[in-house]
Amino acid sequence: MNTIKDFIVRVPKRINDTIVTESGLELYVDTRFDEFTHRNMCGEVAACPIKNDTGVKEGDTLYFHHHVVINGGQKIDHGEDLYLVRYSASRAVENQCIAYKDKETEEVFPMAGWTLLIPHKEEAKKESEIIEVVKLEEDPYVLGEVAFDSEELQDMGVKKGDIVGFKKNRDYEVSIESVSYFRVRTEDLLYVKI
Repeated sequence: MNTIKDFIVRVPKRINDTIVTESGLELYVDTRFDEFTHRNMCGEVAACPIKNDTGVKEGDTLYFHHHVVINGGQKIDHGEDLYLVRYSASRAVENQCIAYKDKETEEVFPMAGWTLLIPHKEEAKKESEIIEVVKLEEDPYVLGEVAFDSEELQDMGVKKGDIVGFKKNRDYEVSIESVSYFRVRTEDLLYVKI
């Protein structure tokens, strides 16, 4: 199957509704009250776009936006569990592809327009042992450590390990290889902390 500008992925289960214990026992999880956190946001690449050279190959794992599987998702009717994942090389807001993992090297690469950050929390400075400063207003910016390099970040002078600030409410969590990251549009990064 060939696609022009989007990806097609295999997603056997839209919802991760089971867990396996250390002893191998599989348990069912009732996801009716918290479907959002149990949505499957990755799948095996079945077809890559011919319009864009993304570096992704068939068989790689694609991590994508949760809208791909919501309400039945963007299912392709071919008798398999195939879903369409929109891709845009120029605009993150139109790009549902967040990252991919190369099946051979096991390396993770962010996709166009997206940056993956490790949440970073500033430690409160204690100004005095006697007086405690209470801050009523929250900082409108959030911090994260850049987890993976990309060409877009390099063009901005940002590299892996840099602590960057971005506007509040622009961070969404995504789990890649059992590690939780913020997925942030690269255009929403505001500064590098020195």
